[in-house]
Amino acid sequence: MSESSLPYAGIRVVEFTHMVMGPTCGMVLADLGAEVIKIEPVAGDNTRRLLGSGAGFFAMFNRNKKSIALDLQTAEGKEAALRLIATADIVSENFKPATMKKLGLDYESLRKLDPRLIYVSHKGFLPGPYDHRTALDEVVQMMGGLAYMTGRAGDPLRAGTSVNDIMGGMFGAIGAMAALAQREKTGKGQEVQSALFENNVFLVAQHMMQFAVTGKPADPMPSRISAWAIYDVFTVKDGEQIFLAVVSDTQWAIFCKAFGLAELQGDPRLVTNNDRVRARDWLIPLLRSQLAGHSAAELGAAFEDNGLPFAPITRPQDLFDDPHLNGTGGLAPLTLPDGRATRVPLLPLTLGGERPGVRLDPPRLGEHTGQLLREVGYSEAEIAALLSRHVIADPAAEAAPDKSQ
Repeated sequence: MSESSLPYAGIRVVEFTHMVMGPTCGMVLADLGAEVIKIEPVAGDNTRRLLGSGAGFFAMFNRNKKSIALDLQTAEGKEAALRLIATADIVSENFKPATMKKLGLDYESLRKLDPRLIYVSHKGFLPGPYDHRTALDEVVQMMGGLAYMTGRAGDPLRAGTSVNDIMGGMFGAIGAMAALAQREKTGKGQEVQSALFENNVFLVAQHMMQFAVTGKPADPMPSRISAWAIYDVFTVKDGEQIFLAVVSDTQWAIFCKAFGLAELQGDPRLVTNNDRVRARDWLIPLLRSQLAGHSAAELGAAFEDNGLPFAPITRPQDLFDDPHLNGTGGLAPLTLPDGRATRVPLLPLTLGGERPGVRLDPPRLGEHTGQLLREVGYSEAEIAALLSRHVIADPAAEAAPDKSQ
């Protein structure tokens, strides 16, 4: 898909973001064609240096972006940022509420300079009693019911990925898209706000509504009464595990026939799905015994041949070798800022039958500083002076070049 054919080609975004939430918003817009300029401190976004579970953050959420490194605590750095903002359609940020205001880069300050500007703020909480608190994905999962639903009773457990950060950034991007559409009608920009806590509440809203409809609290997932009788992880031959599901009366008949379970198919206690749900206490142990001698591959093949839902228990690193992802182009080549080659998952959508791809690798710190400053009127002498005063970073000090130019 050519860059010019992408829906947000010609839209410029200037982002002041770090970690996951704000960068996700920019990544979505960038993947869809926007020119996204990441303004980093001269020392670089701290996310570049994270270890452990944060080691993949920068590479994942900063593709298709340009990097400029500015010291915003200096008048010269702030002036450069304002010149870039003057060329932008969207500003995106995810710092504490007071941070941008102290810099004079908050919405109220910037809208006076450009009433068409769209300003996206990613926060822990929308304005209200909690908005002074510091939020993290894990914080809002605990206070927003998600950790309760994921863990066993008495043992709250956060989800295994940054669900609120990622979805919060996605909702920020959706808000930006809505604001762009509104601007076409009114000629005016607006502020968009997205928040971790409210995102988490949206995720668990189905369980809130379950209580509203039934009057009964939702049980945590490990102890819930499933809506379907067979909807479990089974440990089978050689200790392998596989998730198997039989979610209708038609599927039950197919399942019984496929595995020679005629006596179960004819059991009057198991005629309907609800009958089988009520019989789970003795039915599931019986099925575990019946299936234990099969390998996970055999069970998967039988379920696939019969159109029944199943899933191998897959580790994230195994997905690099997933035949469907590789067969559909769902993993795109990517060069990391240190020059190593890898692959990265693309947005989970197609436009006209094509997946929006990687046009720019995650940038080296300040990689596009000179280019962007020239675009907004800086001379070579002025750029050299900013560099000598450490107002901007020297991209030559970074690792080996990548292919993003």
